Amino acid sequence: MKKKLSNVIKYSIFLGIGIFLVWWSMHQIPDSEWDKFKQSLVHARYWMILPVFLILTSAHLVRALRWKILMEPMGYQPSVANTFFAVMIGYLANMAVPRLGEVLKCTLIARYEKVPAEKIVGTIVAERAFDVVCLGLLFILALILQFDVITDSFQQVKTSPLLQKHAGNNHIRFIILAVAGIIVAAVVIWMLITKRWKSFLLTIKKIGLGIWEGLISARKLKHKWTFAFYSLAIWALYTAGTWLGLYATQGTGLGIKEAVSCLALASIGMILTPGGIGAYALLIAIVLEENGVDYTLGLANGTLQWFCQFIIVLTVGLLSAGLLPWYNKKKELALSNTTR
Repeated sequence: MKKKLSNVIKYSIFLGIGIFLVWWSMHQIPDSEWDKFKQSLVHARYWMILPVFLILTSAHLVRALRWKILMEPMGYQPSVANTFFAVMIGYLANMAVPRLGEVLKCTLIARYEKVPAEKIVGTIVAERAFDVVCLGLLFILALILQFDVITDSFQQVKTSPLLQKHAGNNHIRFIILAVAGIIVAAVVIWMLITKRWKSFLLTIKKIGLGIWEGLISARKLKHKWTFAFYSLAIWALYTAGTWLGLYATQGTGLGIKEAVSCLALASIGMILTPGGIGAYALLIAIVLEENGVDYTLGLANGTLQWFCQFIIVLTVGLLSAGLLPWYNKKKELALSNTTR
């Protein structure tokens, strides 16, 4: 009973955070543009959310399959289900607290697949490195297809109030880093005084070696071409979802090259703000405006596309959080029955 109540509270908290984030995003739209914005959404083709939902969820599944390949050289074979559940729960956690999802993914796989958490951290770092390469290739492709659009869009990004506001938070980051540095220094001094530094260093060494093993796992891949295919497939699916999403609102249905440009720039928004709130829609609107689309229509389309991604993370993430313990309990029961 207590466990069920705990799960209900946990899901309610995530749901509440999700609703708040949607409300906050809507309030970033200027009052003067609300009528046009609302009309665009009223006449939107909402049925197109379903294929976009399927395409982007498939991309998350491919990401889980790719992550699984990175763990194979270390001798671990996590199930596809657990890996996918961990990926989606990680995305859900990231919407509440940025980067919390990366930690949670490691914790979940370590718990349910008995893989040392420090080794998984290394695979996530390696995975992110490959994503940076893929994003770089996407930007190169966008520049080849729409050089003027991308360069002009970057000029608009520099003068955007939302992104300038985000950049203005650097002093807050500096304060946080300074406080963190003081805490670390205090811990080190305490270790030296209490003579516990040897055990501390051994723990750090163990974590460091585990992370290093996870990082170099990419060099020992058994299925290199499959890994490369999955990496390209993830971004191809992202592009397909963005392109299809452009047709969800009237006046924004453009081609693949415009979708590539939208995805390339909007990906920055996913990095700048938690879950891409505000920034994702803004950057799509900027690219679409450079392609001759009214800014407000572009903003409506970007908001709808962001909302679709939000719904995917919220629904599939919550579903994964519920299915993860159920799936593993069922797996344990099946295993105990076969060993009898």
